[in-house]
Amino acid sequence: MIDTCDEEIVHDSLVVEIQEELPRVGDMVQLFKALADETRLKIAYSLTLKQELCVCDVGAIIGASNATASHHLRYLKENGLARSERRGKMVYYSLADDHVFQLVKIAHEHTMEGEENG
Repeated sequence: MIDTCDEEIVHDSLVVEIQEELPRVGDMVQLFKALADETRLKIAYSLTLKQELCVCDVGAIIGASNATASHHLRYLKENGLARSERRGKMVYYSLADDHVFQLVKIAHEHTMEGEENG
């Protein structure tokens, strides 16, 4: 069975209503692209477990050099998902805000539900 309508009937008023409400999704696409990388998602999830982590700790968590960790953290920051603070010789990263925290946690919860129901 094909998951499509058997008859093509476009509900014009509904389509127009939704099209008028659709936001520009480019920024949302970029947000999801930033989290679509396994390493960056591990970093983001780690930042839901501890409010802030230094670059060295992130490197150890992901099993990579500080340079690689810094690259991924900078990418998250450039895309509005993380923020950084220098304290002396150390740089600490945290998630940008509660929206990012919730997005990562909800994604995890959703996948866990899928495993339980699968």
